[in-house]
Order: sequence, then structure tokens, then C-alpha cells
Amino acid sequence: MNGAGPVIGFWALAALTLVAAGGVMVSRNLFHAVLFLIVSFVGIAGFFVLLSAEFLAMAQIVIYVGAISVLILFAVLLTPRAGRDNGETAVFPAAALLAVALAAVFLFVIYDADWATITSSPDVSVQAIGDALLDIWVVPFEIASVLLTAALVGAIMLVRTPEEEAEDALA
Repeated sequence: MNGAGPVIGFWALAALTLVAAGGVMVSRNLFHAVLFLIVSFVGIAGFFVLLSAEFLAMAQIVIYVGAISVLILFAVLLTPRAGRDNGETAVFPAAALLAVALAAVFLFVIYDADWATITSSPDVSVQAIGDALLDIWVVPFEIASVLLTAALVGAIMLVRTPEEEAEDALA
């Protein structure tokens, strides 16, 4: 990709992703924080498109936006209203110090890294990725799907009221 379009797209996606990630951090409402997280995931998928990795972009959309974010939304919406605030905690100073240290490490790596580019195309095809996903990686994906389903069922069971429990016992 040559020209000004990919550069403008990169900076627009970078701004969108960083603003959305900042919205996740500063949002006091958990529902709004999850919505910002979805926008951040979509921005990351846009980076994959800019890198000509369309398969990874679609995997990002399907797995993170479609599954993980929906699971988090279910968990947030099924919790009692009193537990939904995202208030200050006692670990804020330590978290801020860790964030500054991590930013310093990132800036050092960005400045000091040798950013060599690859001129040849990779040897991995979409067919090889599909074969790997359905051959050696099928069990981890199945285990992850069972765990996510169990987490969703567990979240539903945790928020049930005693009246709902009594209704199910009678049925």
C-alpha cells in the first residue's frame, strides 16, 4: 500500500483506538467502558486491515467484538445495579506508577528498535491457517468455547433471585 491513504488511515485508527482505550480507563459506568472497549477492538481490527492481514482482522471482529465483548456485556448487565459502578480503588497510585513505567519502556523500545521491513511475501497461506485451526488447534478452541459458555451460565446463576430459584424448583 502506497500513498497518503494508508498513512491517514493509520493515524485516524490510532487516534480512535487510543481515545477509546482512554474512555475504557476513565469511564465510571461499566456499560460505557465495555462500549469503549468494543470501539478499541474495532480499531485494532482496522490495523490488521492496514497490514493486509484480513483474516486476523475478521478473527479480531468475530472473537473479541462478537464474543468476548458480548460476554462482558452480559456479565455487566446481569449483575445487580449496586455493583456496576467503576469507582476509585486503593491501587490507583500503584497502577498509575506502573502505567508510567510501562510507557517509558514502550518509548525506549520504539526509539531503540531496528524497524527492518520484509520485502518478500510470507510463505503461509490462508489454506494452511485453516488446516492448522481445524487440525492441531481445534481442541484449544473447543475448550475456550466451553469455558466461555460455562462463564455465561455461571453469571446467570449468580444473579438469580430466591424467587426465581423457587419458581424453577416448582416447575
